This record gives sequence, C-alpha cells and structure tokens, in this order.
Amino acid sequence: MKLTIVFAGLLGVFLTPALASSDINIGGNSNSGASGQQSVSVNNEHNVANVDNNNGWDSWNALWDYSNDLAAIRLFGKKKCVVHRMNKNVMPSLQTLDTLVKEKKLQGKGPEGPPPKGLIYSVNPEEVKDLNKLGKPIANMCRGVPTYMAEEIEGASLFFNSGKCFSAGILWILNISFCGSTVED
Repeated sequence: MKLTIVFAGLLGVFLTPALASSDINIGGNSNSGASGQQSVSVNNEHNVANVDNNNGWDSWNALWDYSNDLAAIRLFGKKKCVVHRMNKNVMPSLQTLDTLVKEKKLQGKGPEGPPPKGLIYSVNPEEVKDLNKLGKPIANMCRGVPTYMAEEIEGASLFFNSGKCFSAGILWILNISFCGSTVED
C-alpha cells in the first residue's frame, strides 16, 4: 500500500509540469515601445494559449484554441468578441509558443527583433447565435457579449482599409487587424 502511495505521489510530481500551463509577462517599463502589459499562458492539457493585454480601456484577451483551429479576441472596451480561423502558416504552433514561453525568449524582445507577421480580417456584421459551435474555451470566453466571425483577407497589404480597424499586436511576433463596422463602435 505504501509503495502505491509513493508511486502515485511521484507520478503527480513528474506529470504536473507536463500538464500545467506556462506563463510569461511582457511589458511595463523595461520594454521600449510596449503599451500596457501582455501575459501569455500556454495550457498543453487543453491545447489552448491565452494572451492577456492589460492596457486600461484598450485591454483585450485573445484565446487560441488549437483543438478547433479557432482563435478569438475579446475587446473589453468595445464589449465584443471576434472569432476567426487560425492561419497556421502565420500563427505559431502551440509547441513553438510553449517553447518560447518556457525559455522566456519573448521577454525583452521588442522592436529590435524581426518584424512581426501580419494578418487582416474582415468582421462579419451578423452576430453568432450559437457560441457552442465554436468550442467550449471560446464559448466560455465570449459568453455574455456580442460575438462575430471574421474572415481573413488573403493577400491583403498593410494599406488595405475597409473602414476603421482594431489592431492587436501579440508579443512582437504577430499583428492582427480586424476591420469593419462591427469594431468601429
């Protein structure tokens, strides 16, 4: 009986780091050009990454659900959620993001690094009626606020403009812009 308890305890000690989330904080006074503070959590058990951008009224939270190939951003000041398909050619894999977080390679990497990759999305003005079809992580994050789908504008240049856009710079590795009347208010 004692051997079973000891084995179960050791298994918990060694398995917990593999299932736990990894975190990193970016921003504040130490990084030039940082606006507010970003924190990243990678949860390998649930196959999701969470990016929080704390910047007062312009704060937002992004969730990348690698199981469903969907991502969402909740815009707190606008009280809206925008969901889009993940572009795996541009967005880092969960394993890559997890490695960057664990090795703290994102910390202190500001404007002097390579230019971030960019994605531009057009937001559909029709509200999503059934959040459950988006998967549990995104449904939970977006519940209680109007939620919209967005489609990537392929081949769009940085000069594309179909009205006002909301831009989210994520970790100096990715810039995502959401354009359309839905994000203007």
